[in-house]
Amino acid sequence: MERLTLPPGGAAAVDEYLEYRRIVGEDDGGKLFTPEEYEEYKRKVLPLRLQNRLFVSWRSPTGMDCKLVGPETLCFCTHRYKQHKTDLETIPQQRPIDLPCRVTGCQCRAYHYVPLNGTQPIRCRCKHFADQHSAAPGFTCNACSKCSGFHSCFTCACGQPAYAHDTAVETKQERLAQGKPVGQDVPYAAMGGLTGFSSLAEGYMRLDDSGIVGTSSQVSSIRRPEEDDMAFFERRYQERIKMEKAGKRKGKAPLPSATKPS
Repeated sequence: MERLTLPPGGAAAVDEYLEYRRIVGEDDGGKLFTPEEYEEYKRKVLPLRLQNRLFVSWRSPTGMDCKLVGPETLCFCTHRYKQHKTDLETIPQQRPIDLPCRVTGCQCRAYHYVPLNGTQPIRCRCKHFADQHSAAPGFTCNACSKCSGFHSCFTCACGQPAYAHDTAVETKQERLAQGKPVGQDVPYAAMGGLTGFSSLAEGYMRLDDSGIVGTSSQVSSIRRPEEDDMAFFERRYQERIKMEKAGKRKGKAPLPSATKPS
């Protein structure tokens, strides 16, 4: 078994590079910024990023964030979230907010999450995979002529079909108004909906708030002195079920159109 050894200061250099990559993302075009360029980049971008961060999630009709999108999360166009336009100088007034892909030649005009079935893309009702469809608006199939647009009946772990979900792009204020977690302000690129370690879990398994949210929710997420592990998680699960039912009764989440990808 080989052992990796670093020269003096090597570990610090690795940490500095990882920090650089988290902040810059794809914005250097594959060529590292000079120290001067890096400082100028941070001076211009970080204030906007902290002020105008966008939170991206794949949401069920009950209001549950079934998937919180991060830098490496794939879009319907097969490119990652970090390869889309995620830093905005001003937040647009129209909704939904479109985050187009920046990869040369890609026809994607707005980030759309599409789940996987194991390691494979999910299928459309035309029987072809998601990546066999065009990323251009309309999402028609490239493998057949009978498809009017991507529409998948794949069932999410929440029990709802994929076509009933929507890709939500929201501001910090919009999420706070819904009582959803926003985490800490960070300078990193393309963080999307990630607010903590639990953000990586599927929605129905995310029993904690994964970040800063309203006071009542924070109190609810604290384990009570008399509770053991099972009692604590069961209580949090039941609270989430009640919240989902309440959201469903209010009918806040409209169903997306049949041609909108999952």
